[in-house]
Amino acid sequence: MTAILELLDIRAAYGQIEVLHGIDVSLEPGKVLAVLGPNGAGKTTLVRVISGLLRPTHGRVIIAGTDVTGVRGDALARAGLCVIQEGRGIFPRLTVEEHLRLAMPRRGRPELLDRVYDQFPRLAERQRQVAGTLSGGEQQMLALSRALIWNPPLLIIDELSMGLAPRVVELLYETVQALAARGTTIVVIEQFAHDILGFADQAVVLQHGLVVRTDTPASIAKDLAELYLAATPSGS
Repeated sequence: MTAILELLDIRAAYGQIEVLHGIDVSLEPGKVLAVLGPNGAGKTTLVRVISGLLRPTHGRVIIAGTDVTGVRGDALARAGLCVIQEGRGIFPRLTVEEHLRLAMPRRGRPELLDRVYDQFPRLAERQRQVAGTLSGGEQQMLALSRALIWNPPLLIIDELSMGLAPRVVELLYETVQALAARGTTIVVIEQFAHDILGFADQAVVLQHGLVVRTDTPASIAKDLAELYLAATPSGS
């Protein structure tokens, strides 16, 4: 089966400082990949490379068989890549409904809004409320709603659970599971791993810009504390 996402020997840097030192990842269609690691491991830099916001200094990014290395983020979005960035990326002065209508196709269908409101009743209650006054959990629901509307073939989520209450995290990951069940291929970047490991199909652990472990989620879950506490990468 052709991989929907391939990262081939990806290296990336900010100025003279190299952050990723040769990342190799392959993900088949319809699968969920958990990318784990402590702060400073290079997880968000990897998201920036995949989403076209940072050009790698070496290696290739291939999506659905097409080499998209260096392709701009807006072109990738039109091709079906949806990215939920760390920090939620909402417009604080727009209302909930305005956000959702911006995310809809040109010929928007009312049932797409209904899909979001059915999944997130809190957003239905706050349709006229400006996003900057929502709670952190509600803002993350709003960010994730773009994926519910687009139903993209490939979804990248960076730090979904950061700073949120456990019940909110549970609801968000129920939504991620629903998207996966509809066939969306998903990469979830997480520091706090247990929620995503419960339903991911495969997992990798990053440390210091290297993949130090690729394994089943169950196997990685057993060794998670040791992997996070390791001071030096032990290889890939």
